[in-house]
Amino acid sequence: MNFLEERIVKDGIVKEGNVLKVDSFLNHQMDINLFEEMGAEFKHRFADANITKIVTIESSGIGIACIVARYFNVPVVFAKKSKSINIDGDMYVAEVESFTHKCKNQVIVSKKFLNEDDHILIIDDFLANGCALQGLISIVSEAGGTVEGIGIAIEKGFQAGGRMIRNLGYRLESLAIVDNMDAENGTIEFREQ
Repeated sequence: MNFLEERIVKDGIVKEGNVLKVDSFLNHQMDINLFEEMGAEFKHRFADANITKIVTIESSGIGIACIVARYFNVPVVFAKKSKSINIDGDMYVAEVESFTHKCKNQVIVSKKFLNEDDHILIIDDFLANGCALQGLISIVSEAGGTVEGIGIAIEKGFQAGGRMIRNLGYRLESLAIVDNMDAENGTIEFREQ
C-alpha cells in the first residue's frame, strides 16, 4: 500500500453512490506535505517526459497541480468553469460533465496560455468517468499542444474513465486506483500497481 492509499484508508470516508470523501486532506482542506509527496511521485513517474506546462481544471486539482509544477519548474494553467470579466481575447472552450456535481459546465482557457509548442502534463484529483479529462485533452489538442501524460491522485477503477483514457492511447498514471468501495462497512479495495 502506497502513501496515498494509506491516507485514504486512514481518513477517507466511503458514502453511498460510489462517493469517496477525502475532503479532510485532498480537496477541501489540503495536506501540503501529502501534496509534496504526490508532486515527487509524479515527477518520478514522468521524469522522461518533456513537460512545459501543467494543465488542470478548476478547482480541486489546482493545489496538487501547483505542487507538481514546482517539481517540473513549469507554470500551471487551469481551465475555468465560468467566464469572468478578467478573461479577455480568444478562448478554448470544452464542455465537461461533473460526476460529483451532476452538472455540465463549459470550461475555458485563454488562447494566450496554450500553444503548439506546449508539452502538457494534465493533473487532477479524481478520475471517475473521464469527462473532465476529455475536456482538457480537447483544449490542449485545439491549441496544437501535446499531452505528454496525465497524473491523477485517485482513480475510481470501477468506473469507465481510466480504461477509456488509456484506450485512447494516453499515458495515465494514478497514484491510487480504487477497485471497490463498500459504504456499508467502509471498506476500500485498491488495485495492485
